[in-house]
Amino acid sequence: MNSLKTFTLLAALTALFGGIGYLIGGAGGMMIALLLAGGMNLFSYWNADKLVLKMYRAQLVDETHPDPRVRAYVVDTFDMAQRAGMPRPRVAIIPGDQPNAFATGRNPETGVVCATEGLLGMLNREEVRGVMAHELAHIKNRDTLTMTVTATIAGAIAALANFAMFFGGSRDEEEGGGGLGLIGSLALMILAPMAAGLVQMAISRAREYEADRTGAEIAGDPQSLASALQKIDAYARGALNVPAERNPATAHMFIINPLNGRGADNLFSTHPATHNRIAALMKLPGVRAPSRPAVPSTPRAVSTGVPVTDAPPRNPGPWA
Repeated sequence: MNSLKTFTLLAALTALFGGIGYLIGGAGGMMIALLLAGGMNLFSYWNADKLVLKMYRAQLVDETHPDPRVRAYVVDTFDMAQRAGMPRPRVAIIPGDQPNAFATGRNPETGVVCATEGLLGMLNREEVRGVMAHELAHIKNRDTLTMTVTATIAGAIAALANFAMFFGGSRDEEEGGGGLGLIGSLALMILAPMAAGLVQMAISRAREYEADRTGAEIAGDPQSLASALQKIDAYARGALNVPAERNPATAHMFIINPLNGRGADNLFSTHPATHNRIAALMKLPGVRAPSRPAVPSTPRAVSTGVPVTDAPPRNPGPWA
């Protein structure tokens, strides 16, 4: 159903793009807008992983890392990728207290999974496995490609809507009216990008549900992913993700909305509501409702109940 929903929404974007081109009637302007949007998104597609890793100051790590938590994180990610029949992704950690994670890369061969220091310091090993299985699912399902296609179409729609003000308005003056008109051009310029953005958000929400389901299969432990989602959603409210706040367009990449903890399944949300995601996971075999964690004033000071191991003083954590 999620795949069908994604296909339907992509078809809606394409239809919206064609409809705007028809209303404007300027084939030349439509082609220029498409080329500009396509060129920008093509550049982003081929360089997205490098740009995002640099933006979040991500550090690539491997099995030789001195922190036992990071070593376990890397080993578990490689193990799950092998079980899923995927190439080994690159693995990175991101500085910051907010517990969160994301994946990037244009295909499974160039995939990168990233976890914040806050996530590794708060979740137990099984929960981290569940989160990384979710990110591996994004790579396996080629969601980065899907979101690139939607970004290309949405960008072209925004460009066309801007051109409508010039091409549509000038054509009306030459033809003595009868076209879009000034009011119609203004409405198109405002409403078309908004509609494209709403469809883009809906596609992102659909892919999150699919990644939850596929991630639960990869990890073989839906309960741990459900528990991790509950904890991340609660704790993320008390920790600011500065790079995400500066670059809100990347918010859809994270497993939980990094901008705030008020996720909801509404038109303007890039993420499904966490309780809806947990409810969907609960329908899978072997999962029960996770207990709701208390939200502390200092997120990283709370233990998950797992015995604390010897960790570097800079970033103590509860498991190894």
